[in-house]
Amino acid sequence: MRKNQKRPIITDVELTDLAAEGKAIARINGKVLFVTGAIPGDIIDVQVTRKKTSFMEGYPIKFHKHSEIKIEAKCKHFGLCGGCKWQQLPYSKQLEYKQKQVNDSFERIGKVSSYEKLPVIASENEYFYRNKLEFTFSNWRWLTSEEVSSGKDFSDLDALGFHVPKKFDRVIDIEKCWLQPDPSNAIRNEIRDYAKKKSYGFFDLKKISGFLRTMSVRTSSTGEIMVIISFGEDNTEAREDLLNHVSNKFPEISSLQYVINKKLNDTILDQEIIVFKGRDYILEEMEGLKFKIGPKSFYQTNSAQAYELYKVAREFASLSGNEIVYDLYTGTGTIANFVASKCSKVIGIEYVPEAIEDAVVNSELNGITKTKFFSGDMREVLNTAFIAENGKPDVIITDPPRAGMHPDVIQTLIDIYAEKIVYISCNPATQARDIQMLSHFYSVKKIQPVDMFPHTHHIENVALLEKL
Repeated sequence: MRKNQKRPIITDVELTDLAAEGKAIARINGKVLFVTGAIPGDIIDVQVTRKKTSFMEGYPIKFHKHSEIKIEAKCKHFGLCGGCKWQQLPYSKQLEYKQKQVNDSFERIGKVSSYEKLPVIASENEYFYRNKLEFTFSNWRWLTSEEVSSGKDFSDLDALGFHVPKKFDRVIDIEKCWLQPDPSNAIRNEIRDYAKKKSYGFFDLKKISGFLRTMSVRTSSTGEIMVIISFGEDNTEAREDLLNHVSNKFPEISSLQYVINKKLNDTILDQEIIVFKGRDYILEEMEGLKFKIGPKSFYQTNSAQAYELYKVAREFASLSGNEIVYDLYTGTGTIANFVASKCSKVIGIEYVPEAIEDAVVNSELNGITKTKFFSGDMREVLNTAFIAENGKPDVIITDPPRAGMHPDVIQTLIDIYAEKIVYISCNPATQARDIQMLSHFYSVKKIQPVDMFPHTHHIENVALLEKL
């Protein structure tokens, strides 16, 4: 180790494993070293950026040897963009590490040892699997190290793409993203190029000012496309010129919308979104069921794998047709409507009122009469009076946010004591923590990981719990 008072460099480090958050790890003098931008088998020199009592963090500054399993990343933005950090790993290896991540969480955090471990359901598409991407306009494009060292004068710093990790005011200008199918790349590049041609101002992320702020593209398996452009200024002439250009260039867009957002933050969930062309929604389809997706709707971002996920949840619930099912954190009611034909009724609860409105519409759209939806804080809605009015559930399906369920909600599940709980999670660590709290009343029978996000460390997992 070569010492530097604040930022030491550690030489000849062999990385041996991957941590749950996707970083490679090594052990140095009893400490765990977490390294970004490398994979197991790499031998590197590491620049330490953080040093604590039990661990360190850093990044590679020199590769002495590349891992034998390393492959070349397809994306030219790999290493700069914050997404798809596992592109150097063969997909089969990614699945192995994800399976290990789930099993480790359940055994280490959940204290669960005896259960059926089903293999990860792989994504059929390794690339172009996302149905939604959000991009940021910026007048401060991120310059690569090669560009900086070239000594050239870069006068055009406008960019449309993704934020540089940990750099809120810098954006990578994306030429081709491998995550969303066509015409996503063509739409983004055309909007950027036309805006530059017309000298429309890109957003200044420090001053919170500028004409063009953000845009999002949503696609569906039915072939429909939604584009939403967020403007930081209310310039009618420029706005209509740009939107007309997009509409004429891409007549296949089903829903072209915009918002005027002059707030300090980029979120548009609390803003009025205005239709410029087409409908205010697009349609997704699953097993003949149609789902209406509006500009503020939540829908799983990998449509094909969402179908696999919901099939697993339905299979784990093993419904006979007579059960009362509670769908907690129901969102837009996708799961509730998906299982409704297999039970007597489904009660969906969700915090976001707009999502519940979508859930009701989705039931009506499909002629489903077995669902009832309620909005509000789960801790307040799910109580004794609510259960007395709607019936005690035989099966509970829960799909909470990454943070998991509040302890009060877990206690309520214990008090209800349904026959089965089907727990869906995008964070196996918090899922295992919650299951450990349920362990005196429920046993884990089996788990099924589903890979929604190839080339990332993220993994969805479904666990079947049955009462003791």
